Amino acid sequence: MSATLDPLIARLLGLQIKLFACQARLEDETDAEALHDLRTSVRRLRSLLRPLRGLPAVEELEEAAKAVGQLTTPLRDREVLAARLARQGFEQAAERRVDAMRGVFPEVAASQPVAQLMQVLDAFPGFLRAAERQKLVRGLRQRVEKRLAKQWKQLLAALKDPAHDRHRLRLLIKRVRYAAEAYPELDKLPAATVKQLKAAQGALGDWHDHWQWLLQAEQEQDLQPCVAGWTVSLRKAELKADKVLKKLLKTVD
Repeated sequence: MSATLDPLIARLLGLQIKLFACQARLEDETDAEALHDLRTSVRRLRSLLRPLRGLPAVEELEEAAKAVGQLTTPLRDREVLAARLARQGFEQAAERRVDAMRGVFPEVAASQPVAQLMQVLDAFPGFLRAAERQKLVRGLRQRVEKRLAKQWKQLLAALKDPAHDRHRLRLLIKRVRYAAEAYPELDKLPAATVKQLKAAQGALGDWHDHWQWLLQAEQEQDLQPCVAGWTVSLRKAELKADKVLKKLLKTVD
């Protein structure tokens, strides 16, 4: 069983190191990508954990990772929007959101959700080793393979649905892509598939951003001058996303 568990624990430790580094970068406010990198590492951790549900402490670690995601999502959204406004020349609206972010990164680094995540993650390999000694991780490889296959099945069904939900497709593509990266020895994807998954995720992400910004504009007056342009961009993003999704389906079906 160690042949399966050892690489899993090695990846967990690698993610722990990345999370520690992100926490330090946030604390010192050293760069603008620290929050994004923290969120990416948390997302990869959740992808690693999803097939392990039912093992000791997995649920607790998943909940801790989820809490960090919930804490940081609105902050990252604000970052992305501020950058977009600046590129479009809406400097005052961009600056308001940048000002609102001042001092936030150290607060995230010192927050209870981040502290809880780091604490639970630090103890988690020990729980896995204890579960191994108690023979609770028998069939781990088959468990992971079954979960990965289920995620692919869900994605294919959604891609083939003429009335597909772009929000759900975006989530399913993320799950499949990050799970394949989390377990490369069990889900080796051809380069063409990886390329199409990334393209689809990017196109759906662009569509989602515009959709979300238009919703915000209903509540935030200083975004009103952007509405006309974003409405046009949303439609373009929809068409592009649908085109990329068709290519993805041809690649994986």
